[in-house]
Amino acid sequence: MTDRLHPADMAACRALLKGGSRTFHAASKVLPRRVSDAAVALYAFCRLADDAVDLGRNRAAAVERLKDRLDRAYRDQPMDFAADRAFADVVARFSIPRELPEALLEGLSWDAEGRRYESLMDLHAYAARVAGAVGAMMTLVMGQRAPDIVARACDLGVAMQLTNIARDVGEDARAGRLYLPLAWLREDGIDPDAWLANPIFTPDIAAIVQRLLDAADAMYDRATLGIANLPLSCRPGIYAARALYAEIGRELERGGLDSVSRRTVVSTERKLKVLARTLALLKTEWVPAKGLPASAQIQETWFLVEAVAATPVRQREPGIRAKPIEDRVVWVIDLFARLERRDQMLRTGSYR
Repeated sequence: MTDRLHPADMAACRALLKGGSRTFHAASKVLPRRVSDAAVALYAFCRLADDAVDLGRNRAAAVERLKDRLDRAYRDQPMDFAADRAFADVVARFSIPRELPEALLEGLSWDAEGRRYESLMDLHAYAARVAGAVGAMMTLVMGQRAPDIVARACDLGVAMQLTNIARDVGEDARAGRLYLPLAWLREDGIDPDAWLANPIFTPDIAAIVQRLLDAADAMYDRATLGIANLPLSCRPGIYAARALYAEIGRELERGGLDSVSRRTVVSTERKLKVLARTLALLKTEWVPAKGLPASAQIQETWFLVEAVAATPVRQREPGIRAKPIEDRVVWVIDLFARLERRDQMLRTGSYR
């Protein structure tokens, strides 16, 4: 296996992103080529999987076809598509356990069937699949496999997905989707079906959105405890992504927690202020902190960490040369913005 993906396949994957995900396409150019190509290949396959399920007429059949494509990729017999060939090369080269993309497909199948979630733990299980699994895969591409590092990536992915759900309550409801824990709604005297038929903002809904943000903040805090112990090249971008996504929650709070009648957007000016604070912090000397062990995580993401730990490493990858802090911050912010773009596609049927 070579150290480079096939140029023609990578050109096709980048064209796919350039047409539908210009921000990610531009940000990927600041990465070392080995990491950039692998991240683009993973993104392209995940995006095609999203499209196949959410834009297809027969979603169940689409999931089954994706399972077959995944099986062929892991048997090194990918279908004759550029994204499939590139994906097969990346999962083999970086020893990405099959359980990770399978978890993503499972999450997509839950979306396709319109599954609802009774408890926060159930919602964690969904977030682990559609966000935690992606975070774990990208962590492996960056050359990090230690259980505590993978666990923190899963924590961060779950936190970001919870933030997305809190922000998009109204838009999801108008599309017939309900991600708020059903038990929380009933506790406040809200019938889930009746509310979904007529989604309106009330103080009770505001309280539920706040509970969801509090749950996300707890996961952000867990992730933050491990950031100071990450490899130096990983810290800036991960911390910036955490800070910007958490800011969505703060903006929601400033707006009275109304994510039903309007969609909360963090202004460019505020994003720049958050980024400036992050850069100022990261240019100071970090004092190593005692992080959480891998075992200290929510049960719903543990299977992802275990899958990575149980997968033999095919070959040792050379170290990644660190980019300037500013470049790495921009890249990882846009990398994790995949979650926001995916949710936008679910709501509108297209990527921006």
